[in-house]
Amino acid sequence: MNVLETEWWSMALAPEWWADVEDDGTVLVGDEDDVGCLEITTLHKELGAFDERELLRIAEAESAAPQRWQKAACGEFSGWQAAFTEEDAAVREWYLAAGSLLLFVSYSCDLDNRGMDDAAVDALLETLVAGEAGPD
Repeated sequence: MNVLETEWWSMALAPEWWADVEDDGTVLVGDEDDVGCLEITTLHKELGAFDERELLRIAEAESAAPQRWQKAACGEFSGWQAAFTEEDAAVREWYLAAGSLLLFVSYSCDLDNRGMDDAAVDALLETLVAGEAGPD
């Protein structure tokens, strides 16, 4: 296992998965087969911690279309998740928080590959750990 470490969180990566940090801080994670890609964006709340209702309001406001949100727990993070189709892609989204840290996570792949990486993606997200650093 490799470990992907950012300033704010970390996640274990199976050997067949790669990670790349974009200039804007977005983290891309994919597998060698290029079936689909995880995109992780980190946000911070200036004061206090995120609560469940606040996360749900954010998810409902930010998601591309109305979803049936379900509670999610991924490692040290918890929040909401949904799955849907958008044009010719299968999409899964998570809004996950640990204290004042919010992760917006999306996974997308071609409709033909829907479900192929679900177990592997769930296993990756289960290893999410909040970092020691906090917002300034």
